[in-house]
Amino acid sequence: MGRIKQLMVKRASKDLLTKGLNFGEHFTGNKTMLGSNTMPSKKIRNKVAGYLARLRRAQIKVKAAEDLILSGKTQVPAETAYS
Repeated sequence: MGRIKQLMVKRASKDLLTKGLNFGEHFTGNKTMLGSNTMPSKKIRNKVAGYLARLRRAQIKVKAAEDLILSGKTQVPAETAYS
């Protein structure tokens, strides 16, 4: 058994996202979507499912912040604004 490289997990996750699959923010849902046929091993499947869940949660968080800013309800401090 070898180590699972982070670069491989990130690359596989981005490839799966570009295929148009709709992954959720929960690990278990993503794990069942990937299934046992998609990934070569259970450990890699779990790593990819966890990374996809993390990416999805980050996307939801950014979208919520953008919606708040666009609605004019809050101001973004200068040190946390995206450059």
